[in-house]
Amino acid sequence: MNILISSTSGEPIYAQIAGQVRQLILQGELVSGTPLPSIRQLAKELQISVITTKRAYEELEREGLINSIVGKGSFVSGADQEFIREQRLRIMEGKLKEIIDESRLLGMEYTELTEMLKLLYEEEKE
Repeated sequence: MNILISSTSGEPIYAQIAGQVRQLILQGELVSGTPLPSIRQLAKELQISVITTKRAYEELEREGLINSIVGKGSFVSGADQEFIREQRLRIMEGKLKEIIDESRLLGMEYTELTEMLKLLYEEEKE
């Protein structure tokens, strides 16, 4: 698992870790049952505090994406595909909201925005 930490990002380190692991799970790169590095091991690899990695794992566990078993470690949860689909849709909705906000700042009309989306969508299919 390759996690990159940016010291110049305004985002807290635990959130960077949780976000990257979340993406790997939602994209299917980490599948159900996959063991994650131990909290101590990840902290050592990233040269950060154990408390920071613990906080990232706790956040992922609250979201239902990982399970932690005392004495055994943390694993990608067996969340069903519908749950993962819902999580990915939620992320996509957030990105679309950002795009809508940006288009409004630019003074774009709805039809102009949908035409741009349609063109990009069709272009990617080719």
